[in-house]
Amino acid sequence: MYPSISDLIYDLSGLHIPMGIQTFGFFMMLAFLFAAYSSSIELKRKEKQGLLHPAKKKILNGKPVSNPDIVMNALWGFIAGYKLLYVVLNYTACSNDPQGMIFSPAGNLAGGVAGAIIAAYLKYREQARNKGRNPEWAEEEMHPYQLTGNIAVIAALSGIIGAKLFHNLENLNEFMSDPLGALLSFSGLTFYGGLIMASVAVLYYTRKNNIPSLHMVDAAAPGLMLAYGIGRIGCQLAGDGDWGINNVLPKPSWMSFLPDWVWAFRYPHNVISEGIPVPGCEGKHCMMLEHPVFPTPLYESVACILLFFLLWSLRKKINTPGVLFCVYLMLNGAERFLIEKIRINNVYHLGSMQVTQAEIISSLLLIAGAAGTWYFMAGARRKAQL
Repeated sequence: MYPSISDLIYDLSGLHIPMGIQTFGFFMMLAFLFAAYSSSIELKRKEKQGLLHPAKKKILNGKPVSNPDIVMNALWGFIAGYKLLYVVLNYTACSNDPQGMIFSPAGNLAGGVAGAIIAAYLKYREQARNKGRNPEWAEEEMHPYQLTGNIAVIAALSGIIGAKLFHNLENLNEFMSDPLGALLSFSGLTFYGGLIMASVAVLYYTRKNNIPSLHMVDAAAPGLMLAYGIGRIGCQLAGDGDWGINNVLPKPSWMSFLPDWVWAFRYPHNVISEGIPVPGCEGKHCMMLEHPVFPTPLYESVACILLFFLLWSLRKKINTPGVLFCVYLMLNGAERFLIEKIRINNVYHLGSMQVTQAEIISSLLLIAGAAGTWYFMAGARRKAQL
Protein backbone atom coordinates (compact mmCIF):
# COMPACT_ATOMS: atom_id res chain seq x y z
CA MET A 1 0.00 0.00 0.00
CA TYR A 2 1.01 3.59 -0.47
CA PRO A 3 0.12 5.85 2.47
CA SER A 4 1.69 8.81 0.65
CA ILE A 5 2.30 9.77 -2.97
CA SER A 6 6.02 9.56 -2.19
CA ASP A 7 5.58 5.84 -1.47
CA LEU A 8 3.80 5.36 -4.79
CA ILE A 9 6.50 7.22 -6.74
CA TYR A 10 9.22 5.22 -5.00
CA ASP A 11 7.58 1.91 -5.88
CA LEU A 12 7.13 2.93 -9.52
CA SER A 13 10.48 4.63 -10.12
CA GLY A 14 12.80 3.83 -7.23
CA LEU A 15 13.12 7.55 -6.45
CA HIS A 16 12.38 8.75 -2.93
CA ILE A 17 10.90 12.25 -3.16
CA PRO A 18 9.49 13.39 0.20
CA MET A 19 6.33 15.34 -0.65
CA GLY A 20 4.03 15.01 2.35
CA ILE A 21 0.99 14.40 0.13
CA GLN A 22 -1.29 11.67 1.44
CA THR A 23 -2.51 9.23 -1.21
CA PHE A 24 -6.14 9.28 -0.10
CA GLY A 25 -6.20 13.08 0.05
CA PHE A 26 -4.60 13.33 -3.39
CA PHE A 27 -7.22 11.12 -5.01
CA MET A 28 -9.99 12.91 -3.16
CA MET A 29 -8.73 16.17 -4.67
CA LEU A 30 -8.70 14.53 -8.12
CA ALA A 31 -12.26 13.33 -7.52
CA PHE A 32 -13.52 16.88 -6.88
CA LEU A 33 -11.60 18.27 -9.86
CA PHE A 34 -12.99 15.68 -12.29
CA ALA A 35 -16.51 16.12 -10.91
CA ALA A 36 -16.23 19.90 -11.33
CA TYR A 37 -14.89 19.54 -14.88
CA SER A 38 -17.65 17.18 -16.05
CA SER A 39 -20.30 19.38 -14.39
CA SER A 40 -18.86 22.42 -16.15
CA ILE A 41 -19.15 20.67 -19.52
CA GLU A 42 -22.78 19.83 -18.81
CA LEU A 43 -23.65 23.34 -17.62
CA LYS A 44 -22.18 24.76 -20.84
CA ARG A 45 -24.20 22.28 -22.91
CA LYS A 46 -27.42 23.12 -21.10
CA GLU A 47 -26.82 26.83 -21.58
CA LYS A 48 -26.36 26.30 -25.33
CA GLN A 49 -29.67 24.43 -25.36
CA GLY A 50 -31.35 27.43 -23.74
CA LEU A 51 -32.11 25.53 -20.53
CA LEU A 52 -29.86 27.77 -18.44
CA HIS A 53 -29.20 31.49 -18.68
CA PRO A 54 -26.45 33.78 -17.38
CA ALA A 55 -27.34 35.83 -14.31
CA LYS A 56 -26.70 39.55 -14.10
CA LYS A 57 -24.81 40.56 -10.99
CA LYS A 58 -23.93 44.00 -9.69
CA ILE A 59 -20.34 44.45 -8.56
CA LEU A 60 -18.99 47.43 -6.63
CA ASN A 61 -15.69 48.57 -8.15
CA GLY A 62 -13.31 50.83 -6.26
CA LYS A 63 -14.67 49.91 -2.84
CA PRO A 64 -12.42 51.48 -0.18
CA VAL A 65 -10.36 49.14 2.00
CA SER A 66 -11.02 49.53 5.72
CA ASN A 67 -8.55 49.15 8.57
CA PRO A 68 -10.29 45.95 9.77
CA ASP A 69 -9.66 44.53 6.26
CA ILE A 70 -5.95 45.26 6.66
CA VAL A 71 -5.87 43.67 10.13
CA MET A 72 -7.68 40.55 8.91
CA ASN A 73 -5.32 40.24 5.94
CA ALA A 74 -2.37 40.56 8.32
CA LEU A 75 -3.81 37.80 10.52
CA TRP A 76 -4.13 35.38 7.59
CA GLY A 77 -0.65 36.39 6.44
CA PHE A 78 0.75 35.61 9.89
CA ILE A 79 -0.82 32.13 9.93
CA ALA A 80 0.44 31.36 6.42
CA GLY A 81 3.96 32.63 7.09
CA TYR A 82 4.09 30.98 10.53
CA LYS A 83 3.40 27.56 9.04
CA LEU A 84 5.09 27.94 5.65
CA LEU A 85 8.55 28.91 6.88
CA TYR A 86 8.38 26.15 9.50
CA VAL A 87 7.65 23.63 6.75
CA VAL A 88 10.56 24.92 4.63
CA LEU A 89 13.01 24.64 7.54
CA ASN A 90 11.69 21.26 8.72
CA TYR A 91 10.61 19.76 5.41
CA THR A 92 11.51 16.12 6.03
CA ALA A 93 9.79 15.93 9.42
CA CYS A 94 6.70 17.74 8.09
CA SER A 95 6.47 15.52 5.02
CA ASN A 96 6.40 12.45 7.28
CA ASP A 97 3.45 13.80 9.29
CA PRO A 98 1.75 16.67 7.41
CA GLN A 99 -1.57 16.54 9.24
CA GLY A 100 0.17 16.50 12.61
CA MET A 101 2.08 19.62 11.57
CA ILE A 102 -1.07 21.39 10.32
CA PHE A 103 -2.99 20.90 13.56
CA SER A 104 -0.06 21.39 15.93
CA PRO A 105 0.95 24.79 17.38
CA ALA A 106 4.40 24.39 15.79
CA GLY A 107 5.50 27.20 13.51
CA ASN A 108 8.12 29.87 12.88
CA LEU A 109 7.50 33.26 14.55
CA ALA A 110 9.75 35.16 12.13
CA GLY A 111 7.85 33.68 9.19
CA GLY A 112 4.56 34.69 10.80
CA VAL A 113 5.67 38.29 11.34
CA ALA A 114 7.00 38.52 7.78
CA GLY A 115 3.78 37.07 6.38
CA ALA A 116 1.68 39.53 8.38
CA ILE A 117 3.74 42.52 7.19
CA ILE A 118 3.58 41.47 3.53
CA ALA A 119 -0.16 40.74 3.64
CA ALA A 120 -0.96 44.01 5.44
CA TYR A 121 1.18 45.98 2.98
CA LEU A 122 -0.55 44.46 -0.05
CA LYS A 123 -3.95 45.40 1.40
CA TYR A 124 -2.66 48.89 2.22
CA ARG A 125 -1.47 49.29 -1.38
CA GLU A 126 -4.96 48.40 -2.55
CA GLN A 127 -6.35 51.03 -0.19
CA ALA A 128 -3.93 53.62 -1.59
CA ARG A 129 -4.90 52.83 -5.18
CA ASN A 130 -8.59 53.29 -4.41
CA LYS A 131 -8.12 56.48 -2.39
CA GLY A 132 -10.03 59.36 -3.89
CA ARG A 133 -11.97 57.15 -6.28
CA ASN A 134 -15.72 57.05 -6.16
CA PRO A 135 -17.04 53.50 -5.88
CA GLU A 136 -19.06 52.56 -8.95
CA TRP A 137 -21.57 49.78 -9.48
CA ALA A 138 -21.08 47.71 -12.61
CA GLU A 139 -23.30 44.96 -14.04
CA GLU A 140 -21.67 41.74 -15.18
CA GLU A 141 -23.00 38.51 -16.62
CA MET A 142 -22.18 35.35 -14.71
CA HIS A 143 -22.58 32.12 -16.67
CA PRO A 144 -23.53 29.00 -14.68
CA TYR A 145 -20.37 27.11 -15.72
CA GLN A 146 -18.25 29.96 -14.30
CA LEU A 147 -19.46 29.00 -10.83
CA THR A 148 -18.05 25.47 -10.94
CA GLY A 149 -14.90 26.51 -9.05
CA ASN A 150 -16.96 27.88 -6.17
CA ILE A 151 -19.27 24.86 -6.33
CA ALA A 152 -16.29 22.49 -6.06
CA VAL A 153 -14.91 24.32 -3.00
CA ILE A 154 -18.33 24.37 -1.31
CA ALA A 155 -18.87 20.69 -2.10
CA ALA A 156 -15.41 19.77 -0.79
CA LEU A 157 -15.72 21.63 2.52
CA SER A 158 -19.32 20.66 3.27
CA GLY A 159 -18.72 17.12 2.01
CA ILE A 160 -15.79 16.56 4.38
CA ILE A 161 -17.81 17.94 7.30
CA GLY A 162 -20.75 15.67 6.45
CA ALA A 163 -18.50 12.65 5.92
CA LYS A 164 -16.86 13.18 9.33
CA LEU A 165 -20.22 13.76 11.02
CA PHE A 166 -21.80 10.58 9.67
CA HIS A 167 -18.66 8.54 10.40
CA ASN A 168 -18.60 9.70 14.02
CA LEU A 169 -22.32 9.00 14.40
CA GLU A 170 -21.66 5.49 13.11
CA ASN A 171 -18.68 5.06 15.46
CA LEU A 172 -19.81 6.78 18.66
CA ASN A 173 -17.56 4.71 20.93
CA GLU A 174 -14.48 5.67 18.93
CA PHE A 175 -15.59 9.33 18.93
CA MET A 176 -16.27 9.41 22.68
CA SER A 177 -12.86 7.93 23.50
CA ASP A 178 -11.03 10.68 21.58
CA PRO A 179 -13.40 13.45 20.33
CA LEU A 180 -10.68 15.87 19.22
CA GLY A 181 -8.66 13.20 17.45
CA ALA A 182 -11.76 11.84 15.71
CA LEU A 183 -12.75 15.29 14.45
CA LEU A 184 -9.28 16.33 13.25
CA SER A 185 -8.21 13.02 11.76
CA PHE A 186 -8.15 12.85 7.92
CA SER A 187 -9.26 9.21 8.08
CA GLY A 188 -12.77 8.03 8.81
CA LEU A 189 -15.05 9.50 6.15
CA THR A 190 -18.54 8.25 5.26
CA PHE A 191 -19.44 8.83 1.61
CA TYR A 192 -23.18 9.24 2.09
CA GLY A 193 -22.67 11.81 4.83
CA GLY A 194 -20.50 13.80 2.44
CA LEU A 195 -23.00 13.40 -0.41
CA ILE A 196 -25.94 14.63 1.69
CA MET A 197 -24.18 17.65 3.21
CA ALA A 198 -22.52 18.64 -0.07
CA SER A 199 -25.82 18.35 -1.96
CA VAL A 200 -27.62 20.64 0.50
CA ALA A 201 -24.84 23.24 0.45
CA VAL A 202 -24.39 23.21 -3.34
CA LEU A 203 -28.12 23.42 -4.07
CA TYR A 204 -28.47 26.35 -1.67
CA TYR A 205 -25.60 28.16 -3.40
CA THR A 206 -26.76 27.44 -6.95
CA ARG A 207 -30.37 28.45 -6.21
CA LYS A 208 -29.06 31.78 -4.92
CA ASN A 209 -27.30 32.16 -8.27
CA ASN A 210 -30.41 31.37 -10.34
CA ILE A 211 -29.42 27.86 -11.46
CA PRO A 212 -32.51 25.59 -11.39
CA SER A 213 -31.95 22.71 -8.97
CA LEU A 214 -33.06 19.95 -11.36
CA HIS A 215 -30.70 21.06 -14.11
CA MET A 216 -27.89 21.40 -11.56
CA VAL A 217 -28.27 17.88 -10.17
CA ASP A 218 -28.56 16.42 -13.68
CA ALA A 219 -25.35 18.21 -14.68
CA ALA A 220 -23.59 16.88 -11.59
CA ALA A 221 -24.85 13.27 -11.74
CA PRO A 222 -22.17 11.71 -14.01
CA GLY A 223 -19.40 13.58 -12.21
CA LEU A 224 -20.61 12.38 -8.82
CA MET A 225 -20.35 8.79 -9.98
CA LEU A 226 -16.89 9.39 -11.43
CA ALA A 227 -15.74 11.18 -8.26
CA TYR A 228 -16.81 8.22 -6.14
CA GLY A 229 -14.89 5.82 -8.37
CA ILE A 230 -11.74 7.95 -8.25
CA GLY A 231 -12.03 8.36 -4.49
CA ARG A 232 -12.20 4.60 -4.07
CA ILE A 233 -8.91 4.29 -5.99
CA GLY A 234 -7.40 6.36 -3.19
CA CYS A 235 -8.96 4.04 -0.60
CA GLN A 236 -7.50 1.00 -2.35
CA LEU A 237 -4.00 2.43 -2.79
CA ALA A 238 -3.78 3.81 0.75
CA GLY A 239 -5.50 0.90 2.50
CA ASP A 240 -7.67 3.17 4.64
CA GLY A 241 -9.87 0.46 6.18
CA ASP A 242 -12.69 0.48 3.62
CA TRP A 243 -11.96 -3.09 2.66
CA GLY A 244 -14.16 -6.17 2.65
CA ILE A 245 -14.77 -9.09 4.96
CA ASN A 246 -12.31 -11.96 5.31
CA ASN A 247 -11.97 -13.98 2.11
CA VAL A 248 -10.25 -17.35 2.39
CA LEU A 249 -12.20 -18.88 -0.50
CA PRO A 250 -10.24 -20.17 -3.53
CA LYS A 251 -10.10 -17.79 -6.47
CA PRO A 252 -12.77 -18.66 -9.08
CA SER A 253 -11.49 -20.14 -12.33
CA TRP A 254 -13.05 -17.34 -14.37
CA MET A 255 -10.71 -14.92 -12.58
CA SER A 256 -7.59 -16.97 -13.32
CA PHE A 257 -6.20 -14.34 -15.71
CA LEU A 258 -6.23 -11.70 -12.94
CA PRO A 259 -3.66 -11.24 -10.14
CA ASP A 260 -4.50 -12.99 -6.85
CA TRP A 261 -4.86 -9.64 -5.01
CA VAL A 262 -7.93 -8.82 -7.13
CA TRP A 263 -9.73 -11.66 -5.35
CA ALA A 264 -8.18 -11.54 -1.87
CA PHE A 265 -5.70 -9.03 -0.43
CA ARG A 266 -3.97 -8.42 2.91
CA TYR A 267 -3.26 -4.69 2.43
CA PRO A 268 0.41 -4.61 3.52
CA HIS A 269 1.65 -1.21 4.76
CA ASN A 270 -1.91 0.07 5.08
CA VAL A 271 -2.24 3.68 6.20
CA ILE A 272 -4.18 2.88 9.40
CA SER A 273 -1.57 0.33 10.58
CA GLU A 274 -4.15 -2.43 10.98
CA GLY A 275 -3.27 -6.09 11.46
CA ILE A 276 0.01 -7.90 12.15
CA PRO A 277 3.62 -6.80 11.46
CA VAL A 278 5.00 -7.09 7.94
CA PRO A 279 8.15 -9.28 8.12
CA GLY A 280 11.35 -7.27 7.76
CA CYS A 281 9.60 -3.87 7.78
CA GLU A 282 10.75 -1.04 10.04
CA GLY A 283 9.24 2.37 10.70
CA LYS A 284 5.70 3.59 10.03
CA HIS A 285 3.01 1.63 8.20
CA CYS A 286 4.52 -1.81 8.80
CA MET A 287 1.27 -3.72 9.31
CA MET A 288 -0.83 -5.99 7.13
CA LEU A 289 -4.11 -7.80 7.70
CA GLU A 290 -3.87 -11.19 9.37
CA HIS A 291 -6.32 -12.70 6.88
CA PRO A 292 -6.94 -11.72 3.23
CA VAL A 293 -10.11 -9.76 2.53
CA PHE A 294 -12.19 -8.76 -0.47
CA PRO A 295 -10.61 -5.61 -2.01
CA THR A 296 -13.97 -3.83 -2.14
CA PRO A 297 -12.56 -0.36 -2.96
CA LEU A 298 -11.13 -1.84 -6.16
CA TYR A 299 -14.51 -3.36 -7.08
CA GLU A 300 -16.29 -0.07 -6.41
CA SER A 301 -13.75 1.89 -8.46
CA VAL A 302 -14.27 -0.33 -11.50
CA ALA A 303 -18.06 -0.41 -11.10
CA CYS A 304 -18.48 3.35 -10.60
CA ILE A 305 -16.16 4.38 -13.43
CA LEU A 306 -18.13 2.09 -15.76
CA LEU A 307 -21.39 3.55 -14.43
CA PHE A 308 -20.01 7.04 -15.11
CA PHE A 309 -19.65 6.17 -18.79
CA LEU A 310 -23.21 4.82 -18.76
CA LEU A 311 -24.56 8.06 -17.28
CA TRP A 312 -22.42 10.12 -19.66
CA SER A 313 -23.91 8.24 -22.62
CA LEU A 314 -27.45 8.79 -21.30
CA ARG A 315 -27.14 12.51 -20.56
CA LYS A 316 -28.17 13.61 -24.07
CA LYS A 317 -30.91 10.99 -24.40
CA ILE A 318 -32.80 11.84 -21.20
CA ASN A 319 -34.50 15.18 -21.69
CA THR A 320 -36.81 15.30 -18.66
CA PRO A 321 -35.17 17.43 -15.92
CA GLY A 322 -34.37 15.47 -12.78
CA VAL A 323 -34.53 12.01 -14.34
CA LEU A 324 -30.80 11.60 -14.98
CA PHE A 325 -30.08 12.38 -11.33
CA CYS A 326 -32.73 9.85 -10.28
CA VAL A 327 -31.02 7.22 -12.46
CA TYR A 328 -27.77 8.11 -10.69
CA LEU A 329 -29.46 7.62 -7.30
CA MET A 330 -30.71 4.18 -8.31
CA LEU A 331 -27.37 3.07 -9.75
CA ASN A 332 -25.42 4.39 -6.79
CA GLY A 333 -27.85 2.87 -4.31
CA ALA A 334 -27.80 -0.54 -6.02
CA GLU A 335 -24.00 -0.59 -6.30
CA ARG A 336 -23.48 0.32 -2.65
CA PHE A 337 -26.20 -2.03 -1.37
CA LEU A 338 -24.61 -4.98 -3.19
CA ILE A 339 -21.04 -4.20 -2.11
CA GLU A 340 -22.15 -3.95 1.53
CA LYS A 341 -22.72 -7.71 1.48
CA ILE A 342 -18.96 -8.32 1.37
CA ARG A 343 -17.74 -5.06 2.97
CA ILE A 344 -16.70 -4.67 6.60
CA ASN A 345 -18.92 -2.18 8.40
CA ASN A 346 -20.68 -1.42 11.67
CA VAL A 347 -24.02 -3.18 12.00
CA TYR A 348 -27.26 -1.83 13.45
CA HIS A 349 -29.78 -4.22 15.00
CA LEU A 350 -33.37 -3.47 13.96
CA GLY A 351 -35.36 -6.19 15.66
CA SER A 352 -34.16 -9.46 14.17
CA MET A 353 -32.51 -7.66 11.22
CA GLN A 354 -28.88 -6.63 10.98
CA VAL A 355 -28.22 -3.69 8.65
CA THR A 356 -25.48 -1.15 8.08
CA GLN A 357 -25.87 2.62 7.80
CA ALA A 358 -24.93 2.42 4.12
CA GLU A 359 -27.56 -0.29 3.46
CA ILE A 360 -30.25 1.91 4.97
CA ILE A 361 -29.22 4.99 3.00
CA SER A 362 -28.63 3.10 -0.26
CA SER A 363 -32.10 1.52 0.03
CA LEU A 364 -33.61 4.97 0.54
CA LEU A 365 -31.69 6.23 -2.51
CA LEU A 366 -33.03 3.37 -4.61
CA ILE A 367 -36.59 4.15 -3.54
CA ALA A 368 -36.11 7.91 -3.99
CA GLY A 369 -34.59 7.40 -7.44
CA ALA A 370 -37.43 5.15 -8.60
CA ALA A 371 -40.11 7.44 -7.16
CA GLY A 372 -38.42 10.51 -8.60
CA THR A 373 -38.17 8.96 -12.06
CA TRP A 374 -41.90 8.14 -12.02
CA TYR A 375 -42.80 11.61 -10.71
CA PHE A 376 -40.75 13.58 -13.24
CA MET A 377 -41.74 11.38 -16.18
CA ALA A 378 -45.42 11.58 -15.23
CA GLY A 379 -45.13 15.36 -14.94
CA ALA A 380 -43.53 15.56 -18.38
CA ARG A 381 -46.34 13.45 -19.89
CA ARG A 382 -49.03 15.65 -18.31
CA LYS A 383 -47.27 18.77 -19.60
CA ALA A 384 -47.07 17.30 -23.13
CA GLN A 385 -50.82 16.60 -23.11
CA LEU A 386 -51.74 20.20 -22.27
